[in-house]
Amino acid sequence: MDGQQAYNMANREVPKRRRLGRSAKLRLNLSSSILAEVRKGHSRMLRSRGITAVIAACVVALVAALAGCGQFSPPYMKPLSAQTQALLAEKGMTEDSPVLIRIFKAESELEVWKAKDDGRFYLFKTYPICSYSGDLGPKVSQGDRQAPEGFYLVSLDQMNPRSKYHLSFNIGFPNAYDRAYGRTGQDIMVHGDCTSAGCYAMTDGVVEEIFILARQALEGGQAAFQIQAYPFRMTAAKMAAHKDDQWYDFWKNLKEGYDYFEISHLPPKIEVCDKHYLVNAAFVNRAARTDPSGACPAFERLPVSRAPAQQEAAAKPKPAPIKGYSASLTKPLGSILRLSFGPSKPADRAFTLGPATPTVGK
Repeated sequence: MDGQQAYNMANREVPKRRRLGRSAKLRLNLSSSILAEVRKGHSRMLRSRGITAVIAACVVALVAALAGCGQFSPPYMKPLSAQTQALLAEKGMTEDSPVLIRIFKAESELEVWKAKDDGRFYLFKTYPICSYSGDLGPKVSQGDRQAPEGFYLVSLDQMNPRSKYHLSFNIGFPNAYDRAYGRTGQDIMVHGDCTSAGCYAMTDGVVEEIFILARQALEGGQAAFQIQAYPFRMTAAKMAAHKDDQWYDFWKNLKEGYDYFEISHLPPKIEVCDKHYLVNAAFVNRAARTDPSGACPAFERLPVSRAPAQQEAAAKPKPAPIKGYSASLTKPLGSILRLSFGPSKPADRAFTLGPATPTVGK
């Protein structure tokens, strides 16, 4: 091969090598693109699987929450316990029937009353008050750490399901009577826990049941429920024992509402005028407006309708005294036969049979 042929061969080979180089690069670029797309797809698949797993976990948690596990229900939305529902049924009461609350400081008791079909209220349950602050007597001023006394109304917007004391409801202090005397204070509650600074503390478990009963009544159509807060059970004997107290005249006014409810089992109709509670009265002028600090408009007392149980007790004649042989059957057997079992002060080795009739506990 001469020099020219060698030159021509060299010139033909170089373009061939260049074409092969471009093809290789093309194949390399194509492979890289495919690999990148595969990697992207794998990454998207992994992300998709991760999102799917998260969604699945959320769905499982939501289903568990809706399945009825008690710990997922906020306290104010819990149903009444089976025992409480059974007691309501036993007493002929419904969960959403109207409620009324009475508070007695000296006895540390809170009563929940429920209405029946006849419109009257009957005692559902008495709860112990764990703690209240202050002494007997009304709340006078902000910061006096005194729990109020009087007649108050609680509507749905006074119910607090997010209380720092578990659950609570604002009793509505100061009312018109309190304001007539310039009394100050706010956020006076019935709440959980067992600490109080002017409130009525019931413990978490107790306030939960009371709160649910009240909430169901309000959601069932009761516009507001009445709270009657008293210093003590206002019997004649207890009133006489406090006749020298500085708040005696105030308590006499409260006793009017106490007596009305005791007789009728109906919430007393309350107006405030002349700086006192006007109980169970209707104004002659139906359109008359009251001024808590001003004179009362002309009024007339409404008739008192006795509760059925009290009507029966009043109408029922007293049983005639038992005489003769039958009377002896009501006495202990030992006294009839004049027998004595052992000495009056029994020795360690002696025993007595006691009376033949059982003693009924108080």
